[in-house]
This record gives sequence, C-alpha cells and structure tokens, in this order.
Amino acid sequence: MHTQKITFGSGCFWCTEAIFQSVKGVLSVTSGYMGGTVQNPTYMEISNGQTGHAEVVEIEFDADIVSLDELLLFFFKTHNPTSLNRQGGDIGTQYRSVIFYHTDEQKQKAEAMIKRLTDEKLFDKPILTELSPASAFYKAEDHHQNYYSTNPLKPYCNVVIHPKLNKFVKEFTDKIKPELL
Repeated sequence: MHTQKITFGSGCFWCTEAIFQSVKGVLSVTSGYMGGTVQNPTYMEISNGQTGHAEVVEIEFDADIVSLDELLLFFFKTHNPTSLNRQGGDIGTQYRSVIFYHTDEQKQKAEAMIKRLTDEKLFDKPILTELSPASAFYKAEDHHQNYYSTNPLKPYCNVVIHPKLNKFVKEFTDKIKPELL
C-alpha cells in the first residue's frame, strides 16, 4: 500500500467529504479547518470568515488504487474553481477553492492539472484555486464528520449534496466503491 495524504477545500466540507468517501482507494476523509491563524478553531469561529481558515477535507488514499491526478480531477470537476470565495450559496473565504499540498510533487501535479484544464478550456473563466503548503489541520467537531451518510434526509443533503454526488457517481462509475453503486 502506498499511502498519501492531501487536503482539499472546495466549499462546504460536507459536500467534499461525501464525494471523496465514495472513491475507491480513499482510506479516510476527515472534515476540518486549515490555512488560518487561530489555533483550535471551532465551526462558529471560522463561519464568520475572520480566522483565515478554509473548510477542508484531509484525504488519506492508497496511490496504488487511486492516483493523485485522479483525485485532482475529481476535485476540479465537483466544484466551481473559478469562483472566488464562494460555492453556490456558501460565501466567504472559508469556502475558497484551495489545495493544501503535503509534498512538492503534489504541488507540481496540482499546477500541471490547472494548466491542463485551462488548456482544455474546461471552464469559461480562469481557475482561481489557491495552492498552499499544508499547515496545521484542525479536525472539525464530531457532528460534522460523515455528515451526509449520517444525515441523508436533512434538507442541505437532499438539495445540495445528493444531486452533486449522483452526478459524480454517473461520471466516474468505475472509480466508485462497489458498495455505493
């Protein structure tokens, strides 16, 4: 097993968590906060956008099963990386598009993916995703972990997460854990 870790911020961590938990080769997905100045922030503190933290998911994966390039593609295709500090109705720096890389190789691969998607004109506006070295990761409160799988009937899950996850599963069926199909 070739285990790696990468951290993504792409809006509300509930959505991002649900997407990556469905991917074959992803070993764990932990919702949390990264990139700010406040130690041990709470959800309420980061919600005002003043701590500098982004809502993120820390993903541990087996690179022998799912490549970093695949995870990067999933990241870019499941949110709007051309929107500054906003994903749908979620607005603020805490919802920014960001990749916190853990190695120089991850940074280089993220830069290469941005160039590839730009060259392919996948988006009609420039990609604004921030690339930053990983810093202290603060795990979000327990009720934020596995949110979609434990709260599937909540309105946000039905209206936002479920359609996004269904679209992802249809596009990348061969990469989805069999128990979710």
